[in-house]
Amino acid sequence: MIKAIFFDAVGTLFRLTNTVGDHYAYVGREVGLDLDAQNLERAFHAAWKQMPQRAAIDRPRENDDKGWWRGLVYLVLDQIAPSLSEFDRDNFFEIAYEHFAEAGVWELYPEVPGILEQLQPRFQLAVVSNFDGRLRLILQHLDISKFFPNVFVSSELGADKPDPEIYRRALRLMKLKPNEALHVGNDPKRDWEAASAAGLSIFRLERPRNSLRDLLTFLTS
Repeated sequence: MIKAIFFDAVGTLFRLTNTVGDHYAYVGREVGLDLDAQNLERAFHAAWKQMPQRAAIDRPRENDDKGWWRGLVYLVLDQIAPSLSEFDRDNFFEIAYEHFAEAGVWELYPEVPGILEQLQPRFQLAVVSNFDGRLRLILQHLDISKFFPNVFVSSELGADKPDPEIYRRALRLMKLKPNEALHVGNDPKRDWEAASAAGLSIFRLERPRNSLRDLLTFLTS
């Protein structure tokens, strides 16, 4: 008997209004740098793959994971603008960090509000994401925070997807058994494999092949 539905955040509930490269180029202009958006996009994805997977710890991660994001941005800048001074790199990072929590940077997938309204009376809803405390502000900007009394982010739980421990900790905090929760996400490793390993049921979101509208059919099948 499913009592709760966990949702991934980025790629499941919402997405960027433009590419990461475009947003980084915007930040660059804010600090007086002319950086190519396509090069930034390639550099970001290369840097993302270089970031090491971290073992779970028994406490929140330091400084809401801001240091992790700083390391990622510095890897991007190492590829794009290796001669930047430490001051300019740090200035770029601080503005980028704030930028990605601003209104208008993210947008909901069109079906999301209607689906959440239909699910809320029947299930406990929660978000489980490899994010940090900025996620709550983003959910407020998108006007869906009202659906999620529980928002579990890796920086606070001390465990990151694809470690199944992030799901186990969310279950414990909600006093649920694994078979009482369903996880909805779009990433095969971080969402499907990891949640399954923690004993949760899963809904494989594979846009554009399906959408959250199909979740309603899945729950009644």
